Amino acid sequence: MTIDWEHFTPWSALLGGALIGTAAGMLALFNGRIAGISGIVGGLLRPAKAQTAWRLAFVLGLLAVPVLYGLVAAAPVPEVDAGYGTLVAAGLLVGLGTRYGAGCTSGHGVCGLARLSPRSMVATACFMAAGFAAVFLLRHGVNG
Repeated sequence: MTIDWEHFTPWSALLGGALIGTAAGMLALFNGRIAGISGIVGGLLRPAKAQTAWRLAFVLGLLAVPVLYGLVAAAPVPEVDAGYGTLVAAGLLVGLGTRYGAGCTSGHGVCGLARLSPRSMVATACFMAAGFAAVFLLRHGVNG
């Protein structure tokens, strides 16, 4: 494995991680809520009156920040090397996984690990192992 040093961006990654951690910490501190995106969006799909406002504000913030960033700097152009069928299947599998795992990578990986939750430690280990296996198979097995 080699590192593409020309495109290696540790400072932006560090800043992004710090911002995610700060947002998750603020939501927990000021609202007593976990910043798990699947749970927040899921709560909007089954709305409870007292829960809708903060969930909607959180999701709108997630959508507004890239737009605001685009006003200040050139937004990166994503490259997706998959067809629509693959993307739909992947989305459905991720959704299914968040239901079975009782949360997503943001809820378990960011918030759960910070709280030293044993369930989140196991869930995050499973997420990572599945990701490692998928990359290995796609690079060496399926297409190899």
